[in-house]
Amino acid sequence: MMLREMTGEDIPEVAEIERQCFSQPWSEKGFAEGLESSAVFLVAEEEGRIAGYIGMYISVPEGEITNVAVAPSLRGRGIGKTLVEAMKKWAVDHRVTRIVLEVRAGNEVAIHVYELTGFVKLGIRKNFYQFPTEDAFVMEVNQ
Repeated sequence: MMLREMTGEDIPEVAEIERQCFSQPWSEKGFAEGLESSAVFLVAEEEGRIAGYIGMYISVPEGEITNVAVAPSLRGRGIGKTLVEAMKKWAVDHRVTRIVLEVRAGNEVAIHVYELTGFVKLGIRKNFYQFPTEDAFVMEVNQ
């Protein structure tokens, strides 16, 4: 598996994984705008295909993880954890010392990955997510 920064050419494949994973997915336009702004996206590539990705908005010294997704057929192989660890390293290399995120309270797999990579729960945002309505845990890691 190779990790690298996402390019514009990756957007259609990343957006397809996004559609498979989220009830309110980002559009291709949203990813393009993210690349043009203060966001960084990393992709995990296997055999010429995108296996997963992670995005983070940057406002040094803070970053906010916006989305993490792994193609459904490739889950359970540690790709998500690898992506989170890679983004944490990217953040350190770019003077980002605190990373925050929101995660669905019922997404036990993602919460476990975040906790394995050093994130801790700060609080709850009630009814943060829609389709279905669900609370979000706010999590952070300081580096």
